[in-house]
Amino acid sequence: MHERAPHGLDQKGLSWVSIIRLGLVQAALGSIIVLTTSTLNRVMMVELALAAVVPGILVGWHYAVQISRPVWGYKSDQGGTRTRWILAGMAILATGGIAASASPYIIETWFVPGLLAAFMAFTLIGLGVGACGTSLLALLASRTAVHRRPAAATIVWMMMIAGIVVTAIISGTLLDPFSFKRLLAVTAATGAIAFGVTVLAVWGIEHQTAPLSDQTRAPARSFRLSLSEVWADPEARLFTIFVFMSMLAYSTQDLILEPFGGLLFDMTPGETTKLSGMQHGGVLIGMALVGVIGTVLARRKPMILKLFTVWGCLGSALALAALAFAATVAPQWPLAVNIFLLGLANGAFAVAAIGSMMMLAGHRGGSQAGIRMGVWGAAQALSFGLGGFAGTVMLDMARLATGSDAVSFMSVFAFEAGLFVLAALIAMRLKTASTGSAAPLPAIPSPRLEPAE
Repeated sequence: MHERAPHGLDQKGLSWVSIIRLGLVQAALGSIIVLTTSTLNRVMMVELALAAVVPGILVGWHYAVQISRPVWGYKSDQGGTRTRWILAGMAILATGGIAASASPYIIETWFVPGLLAAFMAFTLIGLGVGACGTSLLALLASRTAVHRRPAAATIVWMMMIAGIVVTAIISGTLLDPFSFKRLLAVTAATGAIAFGVTVLAVWGIEHQTAPLSDQTRAPARSFRLSLSEVWADPEARLFTIFVFMSMLAYSTQDLILEPFGGLLFDMTPGETTKLSGMQHGGVLIGMALVGVIGTVLARRKPMILKLFTVWGCLGSALALAALAFAATVAPQWPLAVNIFLLGLANGAFAVAAIGSMMMLAGHRGGSQAGIRMGVWGAAQALSFGLGGFAGTVMLDMARLATGSDAVSFMSVFAFEAGLFVLAALIAMRLKTASTGSAAPLPAIPSPRLEPAE
C-alpha cells in the first residue's frame, strides 16, 4: 500500500524541536522506571527486609515481559499511527508503577497477595515500556532525516538519563520522612505528570510530519509473517545478534562494579557511589560526542556511526581489560579514571548503536520500523535481564572455585572484554546501518501472504 503524504505536511523529517519533544517521552519513561526498579528495590530489601532475590526476580521479569516488543512494533506498523501506542504504553506503565508502589504496603500485611500484586505490577511495567518505547523509536526512525539521526539518538537517550536524575533528586526529597503511603503518593504524582508530559510531547507531531518515503503503512499481513520477513533479512538478523552481544557485555558489570571498588580498593559506600557517578558522567560525554560529531559528519561520512559503534566496543573492551588487570594490582590503580573511560566508550558505542538501529529500521520505506525496533528492543531487554544476573553468578562461581576476590573479578571483566571484542567484529560486518540510506530493500520472497491479525 503506497500513499502520498498529504499536502502541507513537512516532508523533510522531524524538526529539532519535535525531536526534543519526543525526548521528553523518554524522560517520562525514565522517571517512572527509576522509582520502580531502584527505589522500590531498596524498600523491599531494607524496609521490608526481603531477600535480594525478590526484587531481583521482579526486575528481571519486567525485562522478560519486554520480549513482547515485536508485537507492539507490529501493531504500530499496521495501525497507521504510532502516537496512540505511545500514549497507551505510557498509560500502562504509569498504572504499573502506581500498582508496584502499593505492593509494599500489601506485602507488609498480606505477604503472598502482596507478592502477587507486585508481580502483576511489574508485568504492566514491562508491557508499558515495550509498547511506548518501541513505538517511540519507530516514529523517530521513520520520520527523522538521515543526517539528524545521530543527534536524535543522543538527545532522546540523554533526556531519559536526565529524567532519571531529576526524578531521583526530587522524589528523594519528597520521600522523607518515609512511609508506604508517601511512596504511593510520590509514585502516583510521577505517573500522572509523566503521562501528561507524554500527551503534550506527542500531540500533533505525527500528523504534521510526513514519513521520509511514500510508503506510510505496512502491507496487511500476519505478525508471524512480518516477523519471519525481518528475521529473513541477513542484515537485520546480524544486527539483532550484535545488539544482544554488545548489551550483554554492557550490562554484566552493573551489579559488581561497586563491590569491586569496596572489596579490592577499600572504598566506602559513598566513594563507590561517586565511582558510579564517574561512569555515568563518562556515558553522557560519550553520547554527546557522538551526537555532535556524528551530526556534523553524517552527510560527508555516512559510515561515521559504524565507526563509532566499532571503536566504542573496542574502547569498552580495553577499559574492561584494564579493570581485569587492576584486580591484580589493587589498590595501586587509577580506578576513577579507568571507570570514567569505560563510561565514555560505553556511551559512544550505545548511542551510535541506537543511531545505526534507526538507520536500519528506515528500510522498506520505514513500513517495518516498528517490528524491527521491536525485535532489537527484545534482544536488548533479554540481554539486560541476563547481564546483571550473569555477572553476579559468574563472580560467585569464580570465588567459590578460586577463593580469591581478585581472580574472580579479573575473570568476569575479562569475559566482558571478550564479549565487546566479538560485538565489534560483528559490527564491522554490518553494511546497511553504515550507509545512511533509507531506500527500500528488495522484497523478500514468501510462499504466501496471510491476512492481517
